[in-house]
Amino acid sequence: MKKFSIVINSSTDLTEELRKELDLVVAPLKFIMDGKEYVNHLDYRSLGVKKFYELLRKGVVATTSQLNVNEYMEIIEQEFKKGNDVLILSLSSALSSNYNSARIAAETFEGHKRKVYLVDTKAASLGEGLIAYAAAKKREEGATIEETYKYIEQIKYNVAHWFTVDDLMFLKRGGRLGGATAVLGTLLSIKPILHVDIEGRLIPMEKARGRKRAIQTLVEKVKETYNPKLPKDVFISHGDDLKSAELLKKQIESLNLGLKVTLINHIGPVIGAHAGPGTLAVFFFATQR
Repeated sequence: MKKFSIVINSSTDLTEELRKELDLVVAPLKFIMDGKEYVNHLDYRSLGVKKFYELLRKGVVATTSQLNVNEYMEIIEQEFKKGNDVLILSLSSALSSNYNSARIAAETFEGHKRKVYLVDTKAASLGEGLIAYAAAKKREEGATIEETYKYIEQIKYNVAHWFTVDDLMFLKRGGRLGGATAVLGTLLSIKPILHVDIEGRLIPMEKARGRKRAIQTLVEKVKETYNPKLPKDVFISHGDDLKSAELLKKQIESLNLGLKVTLINHIGPVIGAHAGPGTLAVFFFATQR
């Protein structure tokens, strides 16, 4: 059986340690602050993640950019030279044009003796990371690239994303909230509860009054929708608010549903630029998104 490489984006928000353990190849995205471009490495060596959030809190605006076609082609060629087929897992096409770059790059290798499979994960942050985790575990079990591709195309719709933001102005800037709604919500300490739907779109679902209630709502969503027949791994990401992430973990595991929070990590700069400091998110396998 031929080995294959799994290529992910740095928007998965996995730790560098877990990436190495799972043997994943990273196609890193980029972000810009104060006119300087940085690479969103999983170990944040381009700009420390704590520094990134410090700058956001000071009002520095961060923008993001996708990988281009040539960058994807180079990654594919490198893996082909190793004798590997390639499975690319891309950030949701509804949130970024990154998928389109990967698609064009993959199409240039049609007819090549090596294969390229591309998945639009319809996911972001550790939702995307949880899908990559599932793909790596499937490969460890001995699955072929075709089997892994089919498995991920099915299971990606079971990866639930539920999150809340602390600063509504970041959603306003991204066009997710109107200006008046953001201002009023800030004054009333309204914390929106959002999720990513099956099309990979960011959708506001509910409103919670205050941070404590927002966290309780995330826990309720896990309890209501988790799928006991699927893996019990739960991932949590946060916008530089480890205290809230640890509280969320404690409350989820106290449900006694057999769920295990196996990873807590920062939301990296590419996603954090749009979500802002204090964002808190939970990802798990649900009956449906």
